[in-house]
Amino acid sequence: MGFPVTEAEAMPDLSAGSLSVAFGDFRRGYLVVDRLGLRVLRDPYSAKPYVLFYTTKRVGGGVQDFEAIKLLKFA
Repeated sequence: MGFPVTEAEAMPDLSAGSLSVAFGDFRRGYLVVDRLGLRVLRDPYSAKPYVLFYTTKRVGGGVQDFEAIKLLKFA
């Protein structure tokens, strides 16, 4: 029908009562938030004589428009 199909392994298997198929405009329905920059923590104490660096990046996301995405429930 002209819509792209993507298989997601994170979706549950087909069974009674499962929400195993999602259809919609995910660009409009889901918002991904990606903050700029990295946070670096220097740890000179844990692995002598080496210095460890821990980096973190803040990302997140959530449903923005519930009308844009629909889930199919199996009976």
